Amino acid sequence: MTPKAKRSASRPGLAESQLRRIALSFPGASEGTSYGKPAFLVGGKFFTRLRAEDDSVVLIVGSIDERDMLLENDPKLFHITEHYRNYPDVLARMALLDAATLRAMLERRWRAIAPRKLLRESDGPDDTKNRGESRKTGKQIRRRK
Repeated sequence: MTPKAKRSASRPGLAESQLRRIALSFPGASEGTSYGKPAFLVGGKFFTRLRAEDDSVVLIVGSIDERDMLLENDPKLFHITEHYRNYPDVLARMALLDAATLRAMLERRWRAIAPRKLLRESDGPDDTKNRGESRKTGKQIRRRK
């Protein structure tokens, strides 16, 4: 294990092994490649990867506006390179990233790309029929008589 990969629980930041463990904890996640680089995939779609060049994690967010908000609110943690300027991706520095933030951001990405079967299995039984709510919005729906 490299010195960079060793991190104690009291120090901020994640080790590569922690990134791997968290990414692979999502149903359907696997290791693969993206543009020739080691990456994590879900259903064959890009999930995340470690950028060894700057010890950062590539995270796809909902929009460029959301990415820009993250960059503005926490420029020490989040950054981008010129390559990512036109994409809704943000880079998070491993040395400053915590497991809870990574897990939450990956959860959103996983929900956006996971096959429906995995989503259904993960969410458990659909009890929205009993509540009269739409599964997508949680809003009350009208039933036909």
